[in-house]
Amino acid sequence: MEIGVSTFVETSPDVHTGEVMSHAQRLREVVEEIVLADKVGLDVYGVGEHHRKDYAASSPAVVLAAAAAQTKRIRLTSAVTVLSSDDPVRVFQDFATLDGISNGRAEIMAGRGSFIESFPLFGYDLQDYDELFDEKLDLLLKICESEKVTWSGKHRPAIHNLGIYPRPVQNPLPVWIGSGGNRESVIRAGLLGLPLVLAIIGGRPIQFAPLVQLYKRAAAQAGHDVSKLPIASHSHGFVGEETEAAADKFFPSTQASMNVIGRERGWGHYDRSSFDTARSLEGALYVGDPETVAQKIIHLRKDVGITRFFLHVPLGTMPHEDVMRAIELLGTEVAPRVREEVARWEAENEENI
Repeated sequence: MEIGVSTFVETSPDVHTGEVMSHAQRLREVVEEIVLADKVGLDVYGVGEHHRKDYAASSPAVVLAAAAAQTKRIRLTSAVTVLSSDDPVRVFQDFATLDGISNGRAEIMAGRGSFIESFPLFGYDLQDYDELFDEKLDLLLKICESEKVTWSGKHRPAIHNLGIYPRPVQNPLPVWIGSGGNRESVIRAGLLGLPLVLAIIGGRPIQFAPLVQLYKRAAAQAGHDVSKLPIASHSHGFVGEETEAAADKFFPSTQASMNVIGRERGWGHYDRSSFDTARSLEGALYVGDPETVAQKIIHLRKDVGITRFFLHVPLGTMPHEDVMRAIELLGTEVAPRVREEVARWEAENEENI
């Protein structure tokens, strides 16, 4: 079981002071957070791509490369790369470069993206939303497979037996598929034999278990070894020394962020009742002391089948020292509990997993 952190590098107004930090400051803070995550033994760190004023990371590979030079073990991934509005050649080159700097620790998490600002920014039509992703994923996978590529499609100029460099340390460079729970995307990932990441940010995580089984069935039908395909989840959360204090710290920025996005998407008002329901054992918020968060992650592994867990922290803007402490507790107290219990459980249930 792998444990890590994901971030969207948010620069929303501080809920207590109203101040907005600069993009530059938040980017520097994130590099410090990645360095700490490596130091405390976490497995992976993901940085999301966005093209809005309230998010600072439009180029995750650059942020991750800054941290790669200061870390030794942690894997570094986008979370996600909005492949539909990007050029697969440049995506590969950026992450192959990151792979070289990190000596084989880079990954690409490819997705459509839940925000659409990048489409008009780079001149793409939202009517081509699905077609763009399918075509560009096909090209990206071909580049990963072969140094020289011949390819043609509808939305990008053709490539005729051209080499694409640099080549990564890893062969092939890992590509994961990010999904919000869409059945078609889960099936596609399974048929392609690509690792899957599920964004579990609402409802009950157990509801994603059928999607995990659907993914495994598709992979098996396509002839892939399901036992070698990792499945990750990404969920909001925060770790503190004491559960109620952690909840009180995490709620204000969570409420502010959820209501900003909710107004854009027509969601209902997010209040403390919604928050407290979501941090119950069956909910999608991973908030509390180390034991509480560990037990929820263990629950997710046993009941849903997740083999990698991303704690998305912070949600909105929180004090940097609080985020650093949460990462420290995740690495030093939560992760050891989870790994020990999951290893014991897997040994006892080897035939049924």
